[in-house]
Amino acid sequence: MPFPPAFLDELAARNPIEEVVGQYVNLKRSGSNLFGLCPFHGEKTPSFSVAPDKGIYYCFGCHKGGGVINFEMEIEGLSYPDAVRALAQRVGMEVPDDEEYQSRYRKQERLWALAKEAARFFVTQLYAPTGAEGLRYAQSRGMSKGTLTRFGIGFAPDSWDSLCKAMRAKGYTDEELKDAGLVSVSQKNGNIFDRFRNRLMFPIIDVRGNVIGFGGRVMDNSTPKYLNSPETEIFNKRKNLFALNVAKKTKLGYLILVEGYMDAIALHQYGFDCAVASLGTSLTEEHAVLLSRYTEQVVLIYDGDEAGQNATRRAIPMLERAGLQVKVLQMRDAKDPDEFLKKFGADRFKLLLEESSNRVEYQLRAIQKKYDLNVDEDRVKFISEAAELVSSLGNAVQREIYGNRVAEAGKISSDAMKIVVNKAFKRRQYREKRKQERIDLAPAVAAQPKSRTIRYDNVRSAMAEEIVLAQCLSDAAMIAETEGLKPEDFSSPLLGRVFEQLQQQSRQGMVPSVAGLTDFTGEEMAHIAGILQRNPGPVSEQAMRDSIQVIRQMHEFKTADTKDTLMELQRKLQESKGIKA
Repeated sequence: MPFPPAFLDELAARNPIEEVVGQYVNLKRSGSNLFGLCPFHGEKTPSFSVAPDKGIYYCFGCHKGGGVINFEMEIEGLSYPDAVRALAQRVGMEVPDDEEYQSRYRKQERLWALAKEAARFFVTQLYAPTGAEGLRYAQSRGMSKGTLTRFGIGFAPDSWDSLCKAMRAKGYTDEELKDAGLVSVSQKNGNIFDRFRNRLMFPIIDVRGNVIGFGGRVMDNSTPKYLNSPETEIFNKRKNLFALNVAKKTKLGYLILVEGYMDAIALHQYGFDCAVASLGTSLTEEHAVLLSRYTEQVVLIYDGDEAGQNATRRAIPMLERAGLQVKVLQMRDAKDPDEFLKKFGADRFKLLLEESSNRVEYQLRAIQKKYDLNVDEDRVKFISEAAELVSSLGNAVQREIYGNRVAEAGKISSDAMKIVVNKAFKRRQYREKRKQERIDLAPAVAAQPKSRTIRYDNVRSAMAEEIVLAQCLSDAAMIAETEGLKPEDFSSPLLGRVFEQLQQQSRQGMVPSVAGLTDFTGEEMAHIAGILQRNPGPVSEQAMRDSIQVIRQMHEFKTADTKDTLMELQRKLQESKGIKA
């Protein structure tokens, strides 16, 4: 059972979208709308719009959009029910009983509580006789008592069921232990046993302070070196970063992204409280967006081996798409930050940070390493590949500065390099122009929704359907003009569902609004917000009637089942346009 539309309407009314968005985005008024830099992708010119009168936000760059609930979901990474609950708490509203929601949230709360109890159990074990080996190992890795406490580091005993027994004693069921990812199931008899055994344990804590999972490290050379919690209802490794709950409070002005828990912890212990690590997976787009909520600059410090450098090259464009400035630090005289700090200390590491290069310098060095610049053929290849990279820079001053560096490395004149870069730049512009022309010359394609998961089978009807929906949402009186129009008349199932809910809101005495729409995905809500931005209105009553007529005619064409019926419909259509048969 979804939340009552009346409750959602009141929730939106008491959480003005401009106030909620304004907590995250610096908004400036322009006409009836407010504009700012999009929090979901990187941009220098504001394309993020908030329409207070419609209760929507929409980004013309990345095409994200929706109502205030969708914004809360997107910005905080919450589910729909959790976003509703957060907004209700913000204004002191009580969430109406909803069995499905309450059941799901109660389950989440139980799993969070279970994970927290498991973390306490592991900490207790670290300081018990059974954890002596784990404590010695932690101390041998240079972890102080304060660090162990700060990160809640514990120990999983070398036992098959110590955790199981302890959690059962606290009232947790075997099913809950499975759902929290704390146990494994025997394929032989179906019995459960502790997933983590004889490992130093690192609790994974989300930005709201909930324990959501664990990483366990062996203390010898056995494999796997790290064992992480599986994906669960409360743990998604693609959307969380180790130590971000601590690093988000840093005053250093940047975040350091490293490969492993130990590197992140070592950096914190030596005073660099801005370090985070990905959770046993490559950096994802979700990670990049998450980082962008807390900083404008990221310093990448991945291992110097081939795998680490490949990961660096993959991470750079992701971070830049999220609007982050990227610097790359390459380790010298140590394989990782943990080893470097133990060898040389924090002051030397600070010097390394100050010397870290921006991503262009890093990429140019990587290109140069591929070629022997004493061989003419390799020099030509180096200059050509480097010119492609330099030509991708939007700033002419940057192109000249980095072009000169390439010229010096390739032993050619600056003028010759400028010619090569300019040619590459023009080729890039030409490709982009042709791509845009193909879009502009295909209006049917241009009219299609930006999301690949939403498609219009009948573009003409869908354009009319968009007008009808936009006017109903902009002017409640317009809903009366749709008398006799049915949701099944719409060629787009998505737009038909929106129309059906607007009709229901009107019948219940409510003003049709985006806030009252339920059971739509984030992409669908973004598309609905885009419709409102493209059709600001108002339109005349005649334009509204014309749009409704197009919808009906297109529906009749689709459902016509004989040749004679089609011919009759064609004749009527021609007559409506003043064309004699």
